[in-house]
Amino acid sequence: MESAILEIIAAIKAGGHELDAAWLDRLLRRHNRTTHDATRRVAKRRLLPYYLSTKANDPDRWESWQVDPATEQALLRILKVKPRRTASGVATITVITRPWPCSSDCLYCPNDVRMPKSYLSDEPACQRAERNFFDPYLQVRSRLVALSEMGHVTDKVELIVLGGTWSDYPRAYQLWFVSELFRAVNDFGESRVAGEHPEERDRRYRACGLTYNKDELLRRTGDVQRQVDEGLLSYNEAIRQIGGSDAWRAVEAWQQATTDDLLREHARNEEAAHRVVGLTIETRPDLISPETAREMRELGCTKVQMGIQSLDQHILEANQRRVSVAQIADAFCALRLAGFKIQVHFMANLLGATPEADKADYLRLVSDERFLPDEVKLYPCCLVQSSRLGACYADGSWQPYGEDELMDLLVADTLATPAYTRISRMIRDISSTDIVAGNKRTNLRQMVEARIARLGAPVHEIRMREVATTDVDPAALRLDCVAYRTTVSDERFLQWVTDDGHIAAFLRLSLPREGTQAMIREVHVYGRVASLGSSERGGAQHAGLGRQLVEEACAQAREAGFSAINVISSVGTRGYYRNLGFGTAGLYQQRSLTTDAQADTGQTQT
Repeated sequence: MESAILEIIAAIKAGGHELDAAWLDRLLRRHNRTTHDATRRVAKRRLLPYYLSTKANDPDRWESWQVDPATEQALLRILKVKPRRTASGVATITVITRPWPCSSDCLYCPNDVRMPKSYLSDEPACQRAERNFFDPYLQVRSRLVALSEMGHVTDKVELIVLGGTWSDYPRAYQLWFVSELFRAVNDFGESRVAGEHPEERDRRYRACGLTYNKDELLRRTGDVQRQVDEGLLSYNEAIRQIGGSDAWRAVEAWQQATTDDLLREHARNEEAAHRVVGLTIETRPDLISPETAREMRELGCTKVQMGIQSLDQHILEANQRRVSVAQIADAFCALRLAGFKIQVHFMANLLGATPEADKADYLRLVSDERFLPDEVKLYPCCLVQSSRLGACYADGSWQPYGEDELMDLLVADTLATPAYTRISRMIRDISSTDIVAGNKRTNLRQMVEARIARLGAPVHEIRMREVATTDVDPAALRLDCVAYRTTVSDERFLQWVTDDGHIAAFLRLSLPREGTQAMIREVHVYGRVASLGSSERGGAQHAGLGRQLVEEACAQAREAGFSAINVISSVGTRGYYRNLGFGTAGLYQQRSLTTDAQADTGQTQT
């Protein structure tokens, strides 16, 4: 392992080599040929942990390698595993809440009693959650360690909380869960020894009687799962039975927190080495109101994932989705006026749908002023063993679309997506072994993008235009503004783009029809993640693009007649916005545009 590291270091210092993935692969294969048992002992995924471990635990040996800062920066870039993980500008960490009864029971929804509603125990994030007893602190900490060992900068973290319907959980649990998320990020340092040791908390769960041993979990839940699959028990009945065990009751006794606990971790995070720059939660539109929006904002939430699935009332009813199109429209209004980024789940191939009807339904989502999401998770419906959709498949009333039909639909949806909307996903991380019928292609999105490329059709959707890990020259960017209307606001999507339309940064400005305060709903800069406070160049991060977007938003809001502008800042970005002249204003940060105007004209405020 050391000889491979030393050869890479020597090549970096020598220069003149194109040290790309192909070069590294050749080096690794050459080193592995020297092993007598033909095992792949020198692997990319092992090199970086070895380097970091040596630097931390064997400083004398590390010193002998003579790694200067510039060499180390190049080395870390070469050894980084899965660079796309932080290509969006932040390290994203998904956590799962514990299994809990759901206030809905949709026909297509999986019913895995080991998981919260709609999730399956074989999904990667769910596997991590179960191994960590669904504990938010342990989930975040383990993910931070894994990302760091893959070479990713993790001091800007976006937390995504999934698990059915967040609004169904008790408020005390919500406060505890989010407090622990922040505490995990706050405690994580370069030494990774701060805060509560993971083994201590692991023993605490075991002492209560919980386990993550797969065989033992199957023994405990197997009979209950069989009854759910056979329709003898509902998911909620099963969860109440399992969750009412002595083990979970013992855990519930300490899984609660107060608002003061949460605010204490918020305050810590403002100055922490690792900061939360986004917090997303998942819920249903019928549970969203101005009051619940405020409660989510108090937690530090900045984005809401909302499962709407369809805008066809007949389709919603056929699939026993207990929500109306009017409730969906009201939820969009409440979230937009509260400043949240809005990400929706939208499903094709539901019971009663056709490809042509699905195309029209998606077009309504991205063109009707009542909706217009910022992000979309566009999923084709598939049948899993525990879903009640199985009966419809058996009697022939539901059938999955063929591959060509599905591809044609997804291509049409992608091409219909406007410039201010991002299609975040096209498949769920469901194992093919869990899928009874429906799409099993894990590279579905790549297939869609390849077909679009062959068509040569223009794409406006954000994700296909991101600069990702590509280096950009800020001087070569131009500022573009896409204006659109919703039922409650005039929206402006400000974006820094290259000549060929690739996007390096953007800002979402909302100008509500009523009131005197504008709202910045999101500022996002793409490119490789740079450490907090670093002056690293070569990517879009820390090139001043975000600051310029904020100034442009303030100028446009002032010109539109607004006296102040708010920003739905995350806890970890409050300091950034203070430096841009924003002060605390309740659950937001605010900057006076009247003062800006006076400064521009040389006036003084009395």
